[in-house]
Amino acid sequence: MFNETKKSIEWGEETLSLETGKVARQADGTVIATLGETSVMANVTFAKAQKPGQDFFPLTVHYNEKYYAAGKIPGGFFKREARPTEKETLTSRLIDRPIRPLFVEGFKNEVLVICTVLSHDLVNDPDVVAMIAASAALTLSGAPFMGPIGAARVGFEDGEYILNPTIDDMQDLRNNPDQRLDLVVAGTKDAVMMVESEAYELSEAEMLGAVKFAHDSFQPVIDLIIDLAEDAAKEPFDFAAPDYSELSAAVKAAGEDAMRAAFANTDKQERVAAVAAARATITDALTEEQLADENLGSAMKKLESSILRGDVVKTGKRIDGRDTTTVRPIVSETGLLPRTHGSALFTRGETQGLVVTTLGTGDDEQMIDALHGTYKSNFMLHYNFPPYSVGEVGRFGFTGRREIGHGKLAWRALQAVLPAATDFPYTVRVVSEITESNGSSSMASVCGGSLSMMDAGVPLKAPVAGIAMGLILEDADNYAILTDILGDEDHLGDMDFKVAGTENGITSLQMDIKIAGITPDIMEKALAQAKDARVHILDEMSKALTGAAEFSVHAPRIETMQVPTDKIREVIGSGGKVIREIVEVSGAKVDINDDGVIKIASPNGEAIKKAYDMIHSIVAEPEEGQVYDGKVVKIVDFGAFVNFFGKRDGLVHVSQIENRRLNHPSDVLKEGQDVKVKLLGFDDRGKVRLSMKVVDQETGEEVKPEAKED
Repeated sequence: MFNETKKSIEWGEETLSLETGKVARQADGTVIATLGETSVMANVTFAKAQKPGQDFFPLTVHYNEKYYAAGKIPGGFFKREARPTEKETLTSRLIDRPIRPLFVEGFKNEVLVICTVLSHDLVNDPDVVAMIAASAALTLSGAPFMGPIGAARVGFEDGEYILNPTIDDMQDLRNNPDQRLDLVVAGTKDAVMMVESEAYELSEAEMLGAVKFAHDSFQPVIDLIIDLAEDAAKEPFDFAAPDYSELSAAVKAAGEDAMRAAFANTDKQERVAAVAAARATITDALTEEQLADENLGSAMKKLESSILRGDVVKTGKRIDGRDTTTVRPIVSETGLLPRTHGSALFTRGETQGLVVTTLGTGDDEQMIDALHGTYKSNFMLHYNFPPYSVGEVGRFGFTGRREIGHGKLAWRALQAVLPAATDFPYTVRVVSEITESNGSSSMASVCGGSLSMMDAGVPLKAPVAGIAMGLILEDADNYAILTDILGDEDHLGDMDFKVAGTENGITSLQMDIKIAGITPDIMEKALAQAKDARVHILDEMSKALTGAAEFSVHAPRIETMQVPTDKIREVIGSGGKVIREIVEVSGAKVDINDDGVIKIASPNGEAIKKAYDMIHSIVAEPEEGQVYDGKVVKIVDFGAFVNFFGKRDGLVHVSQIENRRLNHPSDVLKEGQDVKVKLLGFDDRGKVRLSMKVVDQETGEEVKPEAKED
């Protein structure tokens, strides 16, 4: 009934297997990839005809995690998986980016790739497994896909690269000083297609070495997919790229001069209007038959691309007048918004980000429910890209894949320089509002986020800047690497290469390629050029920080204290009674974790001190010989019980009340009376012994015994 095919190799420390022919047989291509005990099923289907008038490639990738894969039941009321999580969205993009450029040029049939996590061993991350499964399924499907691709994750510890590090190794790198890198690379047999990373100030040479290590490491995976395809691939889909050379020649003849003049405008809005006018000039000159040709959009783009790309490679001059290495003018400002905890406006050319930092307490930490477990994050970065930023009318309020991806890239770049939670016990939220965009708004978010956090008083280890690099590749010997790319250069170029970091090293690297990969030589040159730009931007950013930023009066103050774990129960009290009383009496917020770390937060310093003193009185032990303020709580025949140390009571014997004989303690004391007592010590049963007579009840100073006369 089934025509099963299965191939396996030993890869790293695990077995990687690919199997097909048993499940989802009606899909064009289906592969279940398993690494260790993590399994992902990839299903590929594609339309056998192009939709009329389709002028773009409609590839859709969905990665979804099923809770049953880790033996879990979803939370919430409905108990089923809901909208995609951030991890699912980011992984969908991770799969899309390296496969999209590998479809045959001109293929515009709809393609759907669905990757489903079926089993998760909590050791091997399913994202790389999903990329491999998708590559294999596409290779088997018969679609005009020029793959396969391989993928690998790389760690970096003690100067050594590690293939496919475990989830625990990659979890929360900021608090794991031994691990300095979380890098995912995808590519073909000959070239790298995609890079995504989180790094801790790695040098350019270390980062390039990691990319090369990953590329070498996934070569056996590509061979495995080819081996599987030789036994199980379907016949290639009969597709021939459309020949629109005549239409392209007509478009060029009708509007090359107008289009070249349009791209000569250095102002973006003027250039956009001029390009639209040039297109109108072209369409006015074409016949009805040419206007109806579904390849007209491709012919227009080809003309625009040839003008922008050819001139840059030949002359080194770009459409805004810059050379290939110049960064656009930068203006940095901080402290713009009076009520926020920190704010910055970062402007680079026609790209601008208004970035705001808010400081919160432990209650504000983000709870993340992942397949491998639930954990908290005290750093969030949210990126917003409204339509007005590019002068357009469009849908507003929906957080798309692009916003999630750009926000995560900026998060990776900045979290490497955050202080340890023990040194700075705040939850930090950074929001980047892109107010203008003409290239690399994610890197503007990195620069603005760094400035905004420093304005809020966050003690970053070092400021971080980011830069987007581009590539125009005519052939192996004719190419141009572009610093600080414009939107048009991103759209019509061959590479989007984003590098962020401090003066000492790289904290994040992301690369996307629109061609069949780039060589290590090009990547090395791009990294070197990016470093020069990064250092320049950091110098410009430093002009906005003239002195140490003051902590906002509107931000909560947080103090931490450590209590013994066996005292946690006493601080919380039965049913939380004690900690509620501390909060009500002091007015401060109090968070306590299982390790005994207590965070006390309030804009009011007096409230923090009061809460601190109340907790200290519960967990601390009284010291013999010290004088304490107390209150009489009970009077008995042989003395008085005094509450003197938080909830602790002690006995003042009748002989220790005054330096004279008393008939009864009530002669001088009454319940509720404030007194001062000295801790004399503890009796054989551990009971507290207190004295009033050795303390001046007015000043609280000890009374020295009078010397006896000879």
